[in-house]
Amino acid sequence: MATIDLTKTYTIKSMKPVRLIIIGAGSRGAGYSTFAEAHPEKAEIAAVAEPRDHYRNTLAATHHVAKENVMHDLREVLARPRFADAVIIATQDALHAEPAIALANKGYHILLEKPMAPNLADCCRIAESALRNRVLFAVCHVLRYTAYTRKLKEIVDAGALGEIVNIQHLEPVGYWHQAHSFVRGNWRNEAESSPMLLAKSCHDLDWIRYIMGSRCTAVSSFGTLKHFRKTEQPKGASDRCVDCAVEPSCPYSALRIYMSRVRRNETCWPVSILSPDVSENGIMEALRHGPYGRCVYACDNDVVDNQVVNMQFEGKQTASFTMTAFTEMAHRQTRIFGTRGQLTGDGRKITVFDFLSDTSSTVDTESGDGTLLSGHGGGDYGLMSGFIAAVAENNPARILSGATESLETHAMVFAAEQARRENRVVMLETTDALLKRI
Repeated sequence: MATIDLTKTYTIKSMKPVRLIIIGAGSRGAGYSTFAEAHPEKAEIAAVAEPRDHYRNTLAATHHVAKENVMHDLREVLARPRFADAVIIATQDALHAEPAIALANKGYHILLEKPMAPNLADCCRIAESALRNRVLFAVCHVLRYTAYTRKLKEIVDAGALGEIVNIQHLEPVGYWHQAHSFVRGNWRNEAESSPMLLAKSCHDLDWIRYIMGSRCTAVSSFGTLKHFRKTEQPKGASDRCVDCAVEPSCPYSALRIYMSRVRRNETCWPVSILSPDVSENGIMEALRHGPYGRCVYACDNDVVDNQVVNMQFEGKQTASFTMTAFTEMAHRQTRIFGTRGQLTGDGRKITVFDFLSDTSSTVDTESGDGTLLSGHGGGDYGLMSGFIAAVAENNPARILSGATESLETHAMVFAAEQARRENRVVMLETTDALLKRI
């Protein structure tokens, strides 16, 4: 029989599935929960807390959650002693801080949807509570967990490019995705959610920092709401697409975006966001009376539809980031310029041009997986796999986007927003300095 050396620290793998509580059963919470369907030996959904009946009951039924663990809100979870291993918090942005802090104080390990919170003070409070309670904590920066990113970082860290000098990174949001999420949808208005750079592109600034491998010290930024506003509304247009004379010629038509998908029987996201009833009649009713049927030029949106961010890093490297709505739906695009080579990537293929040999080589990282967890180029699956393994093994090394890493890159976003609003360069504090504010 093998003996255990008691002078060493061992990682003991859990023989039981990790028990999860889902806080917020919308598209992200339900999406992450599919990991338990695919791997019941690794994870199980022990409870769900969600105020909306349809989403709560659907997730509970899918995962056979015990009746006493089907809850309406966070208070019901907090009223009980700790009864699961970890929680997934997938509520709206402004509703992250309270559950994250309270559940960390109860000893739950936490997977928190991005962004951490819509302001830096709450981000600091969340990070501090996770660190103080010594719970495993991950933010859903899914781009860190893709096969594409793993391969790209492997190339960079191996020195194939020499030292990185500059990164150029583009997020092509997509014309209809902007209309759906950031003009008509939940993330259209800063007061109700958060700035566009935080809601959509904190992924990207986090990714740039991860690849660069050194701390960002200064940022500047410009961005505007250029197109989706009342002054751009075509003459003769109505405030709802269902009775608009110019709707057939509008690329942002809600009928074009949603009804065409329903008729092709494509009723998952974004159609499923409009209504639990994804029939033609159900979606048409939602377009007549709900927020997603509004003219894109007559909404209460105020987030930018284009933005650029310039960054300087400790090693005197630089980076630039562009977010724009006015693209086809496509993968993010990146160019990395090093002292010995150049890398070009599109979220799938990576091409490296070597200065010494004057030749190029290409790697294709596409997995071909079409499951729900294949979202974000497989990053959703990679994130869940890493987090569940971290909890099962009590191994924080499985997490790539912990409290300090995520606080640092969120601070980059808030500094960029400050720079945009104040039209100046903003210097960044260290995470240690930020945490001392608490």
